[in-house]
Amino acid sequence: MQESLINEEESLNIPVFELRGVDIFYGSHKAVRDVNLDIATKKITAFIGPSGCGKSTILRCLNRLNDLINSFKIHGVVTYHGQNLYAKDIDPVEVRKRIGMVFQRPNPFPKTIYDNVAYGARVNGYKGDLDELVETSLRRAALWDEVKDKLGESGFSLSGGQQQRLCIARAIAAEPEVLLMDEPCSALDPISTLKVEELMQELKENYTIVIVTHNMQQATRVADMTAFFNAEAVGKGSKVGYLVEYDKTEKIFSNPEEQSTKDYVSGRFG
Repeated sequence: MQESLINEEESLNIPVFELRGVDIFYGSHKAVRDVNLDIATKKITAFIGPSGCGKSTILRCLNRLNDLINSFKIHGVVTYHGQNLYAKDIDPVEVRKRIGMVFQRPNPFPKTIYDNVAYGARVNGYKGDLDELVETSLRRAALWDEVKDKLGESGFSLSGGQQQRLCIARAIAAEPEVLLMDEPCSALDPISTLKVEELMQELKENYTIVIVTHNMQQATRVADMTAFFNAEAVGKGSKVGYLVEYDKTEKIFSNPEEQSTKDYVSGRFG
């Protein structure tokens, strides 16, 4: 990966990601059409919309996780700091180091709490103080005080909410610039959800965050920007997702431009 891709001196006014004319296919089926979207630095951007509208598909395009699906194809351009993420000279593994992912359900490794956090650093040949990295990552994930005396215990010994924060700590320890979160609170209770939301607000001081959520209240609580996706029928049983509207969260929820956005955020469909 070229140095320009990971230059940290980019202005905050320049988008981290720019999507232009993005179409996504699985085999011959077009899943998402014509997405044009800029994602701002050190902001929380929420993707909302009904099931099957392409939110998670677009999210996974941002760190090339869709590449792991054999039938996946992408047309259009996705840039990261101005460089095409899908150019032939870009290594997807390097992309995923810079752009971390937290999944819908907590997925700790069958390792100790310490080793869960240290895993990525060890794999990537980290040369610094591993103990310090683990502690810093757990502190950033608001988990250190709860686990500092049991780092040698299994990650599975933690509650669901703690496991999700452990997964966030694991992602942070890889020292990414961006955190992608695919419905990170859908499997959590309300108290754990609140802790993760508070954590996101703290993390955006250092990270750009993109979150997929079905929870409208969550989007209004945490997101600076919100993109509403919808889907339309294209033949028997097939749908194609598309971006309807993208704006500041307050505007999307209080005064959207499109009627379908208004209908969705008011609960009339979805």
